[in-house]
Amino acid sequence: MRKGYQGPLARSKNSPPPEFTYSPPPDNGLDIIHVDEDILVLSKPANLLSVSGKLESHSDCLEARAVKEFPNAKVVHRLDRGTSGIFIMALNPRAHRHLGLQFEKRQTQKTYIAEVIGLVEKDEGLIDLPMRTDWYNRPKQMVDTYFGREAITQWKVISRGENTTRLELYPKTGRSHQLRVHLQELGHPILGDSFYAPDRAVTMSERLLLHAEKLEIFHPNNGERVSYLSPCPF
Repeated sequence: MRKGYQGPLARSKNSPPPEFTYSPPPDNGLDIIHVDEDILVLSKPANLLSVSGKLESHSDCLEARAVKEFPNAKVVHRLDRGTSGIFIMALNPRAHRHLGLQFEKRQTQKTYIAEVIGLVEKDEGLIDLPMRTDWYNRPKQMVDTYFGREAITQWKVISRGENTTRLELYPKTGRSHQLRVHLQELGHPILGDSFYAPDRAVTMSERLLLHAEKLEIFHPNNGERVSYLSPCPF
């Protein structure tokens, strides 16, 4: 699929990203899934930044909220602002190195749930389209078969509605906006995705319907394979 590909995102056809006023959800305390001496596993609410932005008005984020209760907590990965779900942090330098290497070497296994517009015809598939930043429309991303970095997403249909499909997604790489761009390229953008979906898909949901439901890692303490679950809220 990659060789000679000239799909709609092969060249930059993105419009500029929409302007938005950051309105983080109320701080009602951390949704803690698991905590021990090495790791803190949280469920991130939708529309909360993982880490603070450049503007003072973007200082409220999951990292800042976690550090209030766990001063040693360090970020090892990120979720898009609109994405909810599993978010793991390290509580000491050794665990931070251990988890960082797992993400770098693709030793983690992530499962996402997404609701997309339209009825996906096949029951499962693989999207292999390299990506890079759309420099003229940052922070948007785009498919580029010549200069893009490898981006692979495996997907499976969970259910079909009247005009929407629920998918289970297994990203094999961790590019910024990967799932959102890949599903848009599949022809079935995620509901509520103001960056990549058409207006009719954006207006069908008040939030981005993308949730990080499950994360499998090797525990930094003993190397045991463990998994953590944050049930999909939509």
